[in-house]
Amino acid sequence: MSHAALVTGASRGIGQATAVALARRGYSVGCGFSKDSEGAQATTTEITTAGGTAVPVRIDVVDTESVDTAFSELENTLGPITVLVNNAGLTRDGLIVRMSEEDWGDVVATNLTGAFHTIRRATPKLMRARWGRIVNVSSVSGQIGAPGQANYSAAKAGLVGLSRAVARELAPRNVTCNVVAPGPIVTAMTTDLPAEWQSAMAAAVPLGRMGQPEEVASVIDFLCSEAAGYITGAIVPVDGGLGMGH
Repeated sequence: MSHAALVTGASRGIGQATAVALARRGYSVGCGFSKDSEGAQATTTEITTAGGTAVPVRIDVVDTESVDTAFSELENTLGPITVLVNNAGLTRDGLIVRMSEEDWGDVVATNLTGAFHTIRRATPKLMRARWGRIVNVSSVSGQIGAPGQANYSAAKAGLVGLSRAVARELAPRNVTCNVVAPGPIVTAMTTDLPAEWQSAMAAAVPLGRMGQPEEVASVIDFLCSEAAGYITGAIVPVDGGLGMGH
């Protein structure tokens, strides 16, 4: 059975690696982006050059109209979306004593409410298809907390509650909903950070290194497969052991 997937935040990093992995599985992929159209086009080109099917699609997960438009566009070109990966994310780090309403609200809106918007839009078609896979990308900081990231940690923890409610609601229709919780991953964002920060972060991880986007993508890809049909409401850490015990 051929499936159409939407991966949000597919312009780079984990989202890009996930889109490529799902296309390799044979799924048609909508490569979602909010601002970085060039990155989404690069992801699309990588997939189509390898013989897969992919289209870039602009989606601002905070805006319900944008979500609806993106889904309609993909449904017209790829068919009903039966695989959804919520990877779009935003950080606005700062200590809580100085965190603005805006920095709190924007991060929660993108990382948590955005996932609610896409899941709600996808659900009627998933129920009709009686098959579906939803994977929400959280973070180890959603479990252990991260200083300077009260907004991000709260939103990423919130994804767990959202995912488990959705998992219970959609289980009778053979739709699974799971959470992947990455630790520190080598992305464009982290490579810009000071070398001392990077080595300190790697040292905090039991495996002694930062992860690669492909290592997260391979777990998301599995959870989106036929083989993962008996896994739902789970949190799968891909964090080198950083979150152990939480």
